[in-house]
This record gives sequence, structure tokens and C-alpha cells, in this order.
Amino acid sequence: MTTALIDIETLAEWMASAQPPKILDARARLGDPAAGAALWREGHVPGALHAALEGDLSSAPTREGGRHPLPAKDDFAARVRDWGITPDVAVVVYDDTGGRLAGARAWWLLRWAGHARVYLLDGGWPAWQASGRSVSSEADAAPTPSDWHPDFDDAMIASTADVARGEAVLLDARAGERYRGEQEPMDARAGHIPGAINVPGAGLLDEAEQCFVARDELAAALPDDDNVIAYCGSGVSACQLILACAQLGRPLPQLYPGSWSAWSADATRPVATGAAM
Repeated sequence: MTTALIDIETLAEWMASAQPPKILDARARLGDPAAGAALWREGHVPGALHAALEGDLSSAPTREGGRHPLPAKDDFAARVRDWGITPDVAVVVYDDTGGRLAGARAWWLLRWAGHARVYLLDGGWPAWQASGRSVSSEADAAPTPSDWHPDFDDAMIASTADVARGEAVLLDARAGERYRGEQEPMDARAGHIPGAINVPGAGLLDEAEQCFVARDELAAALPDDDNVIAYCGSGVSACQLILACAQLGRPLPQLYPGSWSAWSADATRPVATGAAM
């Protein structure tokens, strides 16, 4: 069965195997670039390396790239080599938001780079803590750098022009109040891209445990189409929707990296408000 998720028990088994996975801790807090590293220092899955949302998993904001543009290919390739990642060893990523922040973004970036064996830890850091398994607050020895030269798949990316053509099913991963234009705490204008369907990422998670809901619930929440583009505020949480499609074995939606932060920055682009018709 196709899967993009891994559970606690399986991860623990892999960690004890002859070829343990590389583990990336992608916890982050929007508006506080130093928070993720601080959380990692307080405690992390043993052997996990910190992956910073702002720095490792995105580049500096731009008008067309939005608040969290994709990292430059050369920069990201150098970073995965620093982490010692190779395509023949599995990678497990986690955060503490069910993948809605940087966990799914790290997963997507590695898939974009051509890594076929990358997984998100279902339930993430809270699930690991709740399991009672060991926690490390020490920095392990730096990994041996790899010589992997990723082959990036730009077919996974949608441009603003692709979105504007209106030929794809558009999925908006933001909370309903931002989609409807009732609130806009960060971007230039409130609302959504006309025609977009609102699939809030929080709705794909069990409220109590922050694990993904059952496959039938995921299938009901996401359109089954081979021409889908996912977006959010800045191209980060939209990756959770893409990961959910991978978990279902469906074609991966394209990511619109600039997302609403880029679309709304241009006053000539149309904006819709209210609930979908």
C-alpha cells in the first residue's frame, strides 16, 4: 500500500535496524525563526537533525515567491548533503502540528529533490513524547556529508500563470475564516483565489491526537482528480494536502509556492470572498 506516513512503532523498529533512517525535526513557529532550533535543543527524537523552516526549507521573501519561497536548488542540495541524506536511505520528518507547518514542507522538498523514501511521522513530536520513548537533548556528532546530487522535478510546481489559467482544481489549505476573507493577519488582501475549494489542513487531523484521519475520511475530504493545485498562505501548509493525496495513492497535486501571499500582493489579480458557491 502506498504510504507517506510512518507510525511510532515502525520508526522505532527502523531506528534499531542495520540501516536506520535519517530523521529531520522540522518544528517551527511562524514569526519566530529561532523557535524551532530552541525546541530541538530542549528535546528531540534521538538522532534527529534540526531543519529550519526559515533558512533550510525556504528562502528570503519576495513579491512573486511570497513569504516562504522555495529554497534555491543549489542551496537545498547542499543542505541535504550536509545532513548526510542519500536516496537509498529512508528519511523521516516530523513537527508538532500534524504536518501543517514545516513537517510536510520538508517531506515535499525531498520529494521534489527526487527522494522516493521520505515519510512524515504521524502524530509527530507529541505522539513520540506520549509513547514514552527516549528523548535526546544532546547534539549528536555531525553526520558524514553525502555526495547526493538531487534531480529536482519542477513538474511538481505550479506558477502564478498556471493558477490564473483556471484549468486546475484549486485547493486552499487555510482556515475557513481566512479563506472567506473574514480575517487576514498576514497578507495584503483578504479572501481567496476565485474558484478555489477550501480544505483546511486541520480538518485532515484527529483533534485529540493530531494524527491523520482514516483513509476513507481523507478520501472524502480531497477531490480525486489528476489536475489539482494546492496553495495556502505561503506554500507551507499546502504541502500537508499534497502529502494526504500521496497517502491515498493519488496523483500529487502541484504546489503553488507563492500561494496567497504572492497572489494577493498584486492588486490586479482577482480575489473572492465568502463561502464557495
